[in-house]
Amino acid sequence: MNKLFYLLVTFLFLSSCSLDTKSGLWTKTEELDSENKNLEVKIFEENEIYERELNIDLKIKLRNNFKKNSFINNLSNNNGVVNFDGSIDKIKKFKFSKIDQFDNYQPELLITKNNNLIFFDDKGTVLNFSSDNELIWKNNYYSKREKKLKPILYFAANEKTLVVADSISKYYAININDGKLNWINNNIAPFNSQIKIFKDKFFVVDFENILRCFSIKNGKEIWNFKTEKSFIKSQQKLSLIINNNRVIFTNTLGDISSLDIETGNLIWQTPTQSSDIYENYFSLKNSDLISENNTIYFSNNQNEFFAIDQRNGVIKWKQNLNSNLRPTYADNLVFTITLEGYFVAIDSRNGNIVRMTNIINKIKKYKKENIKPIGFIVSQDKVYLSLSNGRLIIIETLTGKPIDIKKIDNEKISRPYVLNNDMYIIKDNAILKLN
Repeated sequence: MNKLFYLLVTFLFLSSCSLDTKSGLWTKTEELDSENKNLEVKIFEENEIYERELNIDLKIKLRNNFKKNSFINNLSNNNGVVNFDGSIDKIKKFKFSKIDQFDNYQPELLITKNNNLIFFDDKGTVLNFSSDNELIWKNNYYSKREKKLKPILYFAANEKTLVVADSISKYYAININDGKLNWINNNIAPFNSQIKIFKDKFFVVDFENILRCFSIKNGKEIWNFKTEKSFIKSQQKLSLIINNNRVIFTNTLGDISSLDIETGNLIWQTPTQSSDIYENYFSLKNSDLISENNTIYFSNNQNEFFAIDQRNGVIKWKQNLNSNLRPTYADNLVFTITLEGYFVAIDSRNGNIVRMTNIINKIKKYKKENIKPIGFIVSQDKVYLSLSNGRLIIIETLTGKPIDIKKIDNEKISRPYVLNNDMYIIKDNAILKLN
């Protein structure tokens, strides 16, 4: 009976559809297969890394529109044009016990509104010292067992309170003037992001890709927002910005989410990576987000530079540039430095490359020794770029060409920070003051 039924259905189907191509059935199927194959190539095709100079004779002169205190509680992450014209002839060191995981994580130096500097050592001791490298106080709030885990600390501060979150799931608040503990709590997962303070709240992302909003007063969670987890835990430090009563952050999958700062309700979410390529998640490294003129700028080491409308999450433009360094916006230009060693100026309105210059051609062993750019700042007439081999390249902003190389150390150093026309750089066992 079943066989007769299937034969009858087959007969009716064939009788209503021609087996030749006149009906268009088979032709359309073949065309669809062909289109799918072409579509698959376009989706998974790797973009060619941009490695050539462009408009090298073009001169770029920036205005004196310095951002005041751009390293202090910067909610947009855009440092802009930094007021620095130091000579970098002298180096003064403040030493501490070596941080073994310094190369894997991206710990940041915190500059407070009182012009103090906050960092930590390998046992999680919080160090607070003046801009003259004089220690004001140091305190440690970890047990012997926790000290052996060598926590990585992330900081944010307002006028009275220093907030700390770490890589072993603790978070706490310290009186910034005397170093005494206000409160301490534990999270269900370690933290791996910047911290931002806004009024009586602070925001931080954990390893579960959850943005958490806490009260500064007592550390109680006010709300949280969960995004999709990655199968493999990435060590990349995640980024967040605050603007127009919204908190915007990245997760390890490359998703950008915008939330209402009071309620935690989702306003928009924009994925930047294909959900089919799971193996890329572990190697994906995004730059910090920066925000300017209702636009979010950031890039990654997958050869992608994005401009996203901050109001609705729509991608304004996308450029093929390979960098996980925090970009800088100034005078309608976005500046970045690629992992291949090119200094790039981009038109912020349309994503067109205005100028691209090779800044590592003086370093003959750059590629052979796998030297990488770490971070940079832009002043009115110079750009200062730190490298993974402890060198600092000084680039002329006007021409985009390197004019000097300073030996700061023999190992990896951080991006530069500036306070009162002094430059600070951190390494695994010291904070360096350059002037």
